Amino acid sequence: MQYHEKFDGLCEALEGEGAFLVAENSHGRVNAMTIGWAQLGFIWGQPVLTVLVRPSRYTHAVLEDAKHFSVCVPKRGEFKKELAFCGSKSGRDYDKIRACALKLKDGAEKGLKYLDGCALVYQCEICGKADLSRENLSPVQLARYYPGSDAPHTLYFGKVIKAERS
Repeated sequence: MQYHEKFDGLCEALEGEGAFLVAENSHGRVNAMTIGWAQLGFIWGQPVLTVLVRPSRYTHAVLEDAKHFSVCVPKRGEFKKELAFCGSKSGRDYDKIRACALKLKDGAEKGLKYLDGCALVYQCEICGKADLSRENLSPVQLARYYPGSDAPHTLYFGKVIKAERS
């Protein structure tokens, strides 16, 4: 499958219940987090999926120690409880994979995991990152998404090495 073929499915999930961001750190600990923001496009001569993670999240620490991540889009209406759990509980406190009885599959590269049973899976190799700064965001975005002192997101750029539908 070409990386862009099911773009509408990715957008539908992000605008709805969300998708799973799955990453494994260098110690073999796998974490899943629900995301509602991502970008898919073509930069640096390659297909890239960009995910946004706040520095305060456990997933941020996992990604800082990872080489890969996957974005797993459930079939419409499925995994609602799991998405809610993974979006509201921290991997610092829970093994979310076990707590939700999610099944992991090995990806195309060592250290790349994804969730079994999802409609769409993007397997990515981290090829860059960038920290958003408060100074570079509009007052509207700051007020709406970053009130108080919470640091803005880090963008993780993932070269799409495989995109598939289940």
